[in-house]
Amino acid sequence: MLRKNLCILLCALFLSLAFGACAPQSETPPKQEEPSSSQPASASQPTAYPCKIKKEQALFKAEPLPEETRRKITGVSWVENEHISLDDLSLLTIAYCGFDGEYYLGQMIAANEVAQDLTEIFKELFAEAFPIEKIQLIEAYGADDNLSMADNNSSAFCYRVIDGTDYLSNHSFGRAVDINPLQNPYVRGELVQPDASADYLDRENVRPGMIAPGGCCYNAFISRGWEWGGDWTGPIDYQHFEKPQE
Repeated sequence: MLRKNLCILLCALFLSLAFGACAPQSETPPKQEEPSSSQPASASQPTAYPCKIKKEQALFKAEPLPEETRRKITGVSWVENEHISLDDLSLLTIAYCGFDGEYYLGQMIAANEVAQDLTEIFKELFAEAFPIEKIQLIEAYGADDNLSMADNNSSAFCYRVIDGTDYLSNHSFGRAVDINPLQNPYVRGELVQPDASADYLDRENVRPGMIAPGGCCYNAFISRGWEWGGDWTGPIDYQHFEKPQE
């Protein structure tokens, strides 16, 4: 009887082990990692300018107009003309210090002949922490200079005439730059542009972002042979610098 019970127990143990080895194993699926919110955007996604940067990311470069930029400005700030072609223009990517003390990258377009000048000038202004409100292509305003000024945007190339005349501005040739229009208005008789800049007609009260003789912005341009619209007689353009044709 004892031998019989022992045989039954051994048989039961053998069958239990056999079925256990053949039974499907339940696997715990691997834990899925949560996507990180700090992952960088796709490399194919273009950078929107202006954009905030760290000080050590400052960049000052000039390059031939990329194809995307050519398409963007054609029919807006640039039109077919006999004076300047797209090949005569450079795209500048430049760092600047904002009025908020933060650092930014912006873009503007200028003539090839003055592109190096401008990268050096803006590098100098950056080192001096001269505040600039905004630098972006005037395409953001449909190439409307009044809208660009009202938004205190600093810009360069735009194929257009001088306000109130039929003469082409030096902006049309990419040889002129407007800096902080709000703090540095255009004045012609009773006309003051932009409208909100009337508080800055007192040029003796020099405040951040204003251009004044002897200041770092004035010196950076003048030392490289540029002329300042604040020195003009008649219409005065405090925001404006231009490089005369050689």
